[in-house]
Order: sequence, then C-alpha cells, then structure tokens
Amino acid sequence: MKAVVFYEHGSLENVQVADVPQPEIGPDDVLLAVKAAALNRLDLWVLAGWPGLNLKLPHIMGSDGAGVVAQVGSNVTDFAVGDRVAVNPTRGSDTDTFGRRGQDNMSDNFAILGEHVDGFFAEYTAVPARNLLKMPDEANFEDAAAASLVYVTAWHSLITRGGLRPGESVLIVGAGGGVNTAAIQIAQLAGAGRIYVVGSSADKLAKAEALGADVLINRNEEDWGKAVFKATNRRGVDIVVDNVGAATFPTSLRALKKGGRLLTVGNTSGPKFELDNRLIFGKHLSIIGSTMGTSADYETVMNLIFNGRLRPVIDSIYPLSEGPTALRRLEEGDVAGKLVLTV
Repeated sequence: MKAVVFYEHGSLENVQVADVPQPEIGPDDVLLAVKAAALNRLDLWVLAGWPGLNLKLPHIMGSDGAGVVAQVGSNVTDFAVGDRVAVNPTRGSDTDTFGRRGQDNMSDNFAILGEHVDGFFAEYTAVPARNLLKMPDEANFEDAAAASLVYVTAWHSLITRGGLRPGESVLIVGAGGGVNTAAIQIAQLAGAGRIYVVGSSADKLAKAEALGADVLINRNEEDWGKAVFKATNRRGVDIVVDNVGAATFPTSLRALKKGGRLLTVGNTSGPKFELDNRLIFGKHLSIIGSTMGTSADYETVMNLIFNGRLRPVIDSIYPLSEGPTALRRLEEGDVAGKLVLTV
C-alpha cells in the first residue's frame, strides 16, 4: 500500500511516498481504509525526533484520520465492515485506572496515533476499535479528519480543564493554528463574553473574526500585551489560551485579571523560559496544563462537528501522493486552518 513515511528522523528531505506492507490487526483492532487524513505541526516534531522517542521505522506519519472499516478483529462487536468512522487520536488502555475511566490522555499506556505508533497518511491503518466513533451519513471525511486532534485538544483545555463559564473573557494567542481556530469557536459556543485574538496578519485575523473573535490584535503592528490591557480597561482577561510558550508566556500572564487562568497544550516557540512568580501569587493566577482529551470529550466535540455547531477550518486539500508538498507548506507556516490529505 502507499503511505507517507520516513526511514530516519531529520528534515522533510527524509519524507517520501513509499510502498509498505498493509498492517495486520489484532483481535481488538480494525483495519481502516483511510479516506482523509489531516496534518498537524506535531507531524514535523515527530519527524525531527527527540530523546526517548523510539519508533518502529519506517514510520507512517499523521495523527488525524477518518475512513471506512475494512476488516474487524475477532473481539470487535460494535463495528462492522463498511462503517464510516472518525478516529480518536488518543490511544489508552483498559489495563490501568485512567484508561478504564475513559481518561485515555492520562493512561499509563498513553500514546498518540501517528506520534508514538503508525498514523493515517496511508491507504490503510490498524487502529483500536475503542478509538472509533461512527459518523452520520451526512458527515464528510475531510471535516472529521480536520477536527479530531485539534478540537478534542481545545475542548479538553477550555471546557474540561479550564472550566470556561458563560460571560468570561478569553484571549487566544495565535489566529491561524488548528487548536486556536477550534478554541475560538468553542469559546463562542460556550458563551464567552468577549474573545480577543492575537494574530500575525490581517488575513488571519479576518478569518478569526469570521469564526467569532470580537477583538483583533495584530502583533506586528502593536504591542499586543498593552493592547489587551487597554481593550479590557486595564483589568485583563479571565482566560488566556497560550500554546506558543517561551515567546509569549510572560506577556500572557500579565494579560490575565486577578484570579485568571492560563491554559496551555503546547509550546511551539520553545518549552523553557523564566517566569516572574510575583505575578502568579500576587494576582492569584492558575497555570493549567492539558494534553489531548478523554473519550467523552472526543465524542462530545465530534458530535458538535457532525451536527454543524462547530466547523473545522480547512485551508487546502491534497491527494496522498502530495503529502510531502503539504508538509512543506505546513513547515513554511503560511496556513490558516488545516491541511488535509485525501486517499
């Protein structure tokens, strides 16, 4: 079968479309005929590698996918050949307490499909049946793939961990990434009072406004920390969503009002930085970390996708054969929404 793979860690020069064996499934798995798969910046980090990431090579990339069940394992009773399904990218296990509770993102055997094991940039992939969610006939595979990782991540961070309440103000640092565009929509759906978005271009900010952002701040034209301070009448916001990390965390903390919460699911600009602890204890601030989401989060947010209350933002769609081209575009960063591969 055809798949987008790499045989060694490094740059995009190591990525190729290759013929690899079709995977075999275990008794609790299904063989998925992939119809659509979506890119994430995570794909580039996995390609680069890090200490402790020991992958079976060649590695099939891609953490987001949706498709049709082509074969079922001997223990699988809830799904049948031909079922249209989306796939929760968070893999857990029933062998530990968190996994049995559906908290796969905290399981001792936590893994992300496409990160720790083979992913969806392929004609077929093997996935645990427990990760499947049946799709209604009217739902399309591209939306399901584009939504899975970023929407469950944003939902778990903002709603489950962050406890966003109606009327609270939210600042989202970044306008174009998948998690941030999901967070804008989720904040609006949850009844946030005002949604502030910091972006790097007028085009990205215009798209954020179309998704529900109320206050738009171009970081290339003004000091965004001061702009937030001014726009909130010197009070600050209730919640900041900051997945940038080193470059923005100190300003994000200053942008919070007393008792505010800073939510983080990543650090695209770097993981290590200094903080002024006086801000944290002096303003009674909370820093809340979050990774992926629970199986209940996934079902909840994907059903909101299926019924049209949330809509994933798709920038461009490419065929599987152009996977390396799409990854290059992702690396260059001029993307507003998700890049999707179709098989």
